[in-house]
Amino acid sequence: MTTLPAPSSTATSLPRASSRGTSGAAPLKDNHYQLLQIVLFWAGAILLPLGLVVIVLGWYGAANTPYQYDQLSYLVSGGLLGLGLTFAGGFLYFGAWLARMAADQKETAKRLADTLLALADVTSRAAASRSDGLDVSGLPVTAGDGATMHRRDCQLIAHRADLHPVGEDNAHLTTCRVCRP
Repeated sequence: MTTLPAPSSTATSLPRASSRGTSGAAPLKDNHYQLLQIVLFWAGAILLPLGLVVIVLGWYGAANTPYQYDQLSYLVSGGLLGLGLTFAGGFLYFGAWLARMAADQKETAKRLADTLLALADVTSRAAASRSDGLDVSGLPVTAGDGATMHRRDCQLIAHRADLHPVGEDNAHLTTCRVCRP
């Protein structure tokens, strides 16, 4: 059985949305987007210029024969096939660009989620301490004219703005069953 080292009291660890812990999963788990982008890019890089070369060869063959029946075969084999290869290569380039945009968007979403988690952590820590540095998250409060005593960070009253600190005369108040101040 392995033991984990104790966390440092000076270092604060922020939550990460993209981390799943050390589960032992392969690091190339989501690599299929990158592989798709590379395949689309290279297929487009080959087909687009190949289509242009076929069009030029078809034109050259049709331009250098005086017979119309030969020109028609050059038009079909060179022109239409070359045009099809050119369009297919262009669409594959476009697909590679879309795959790249999707991968960039996924990475941006992970970074945004990490930033929002860090911001939420900093905000909750700032709300839990007073200006003199005292941690007020554990101080008992009441909401409005309520008869129940809560911690300031209790989920039941977190949305309330009318929180009042509990004074010395708190014998008539009941304690919250959720936060147990």
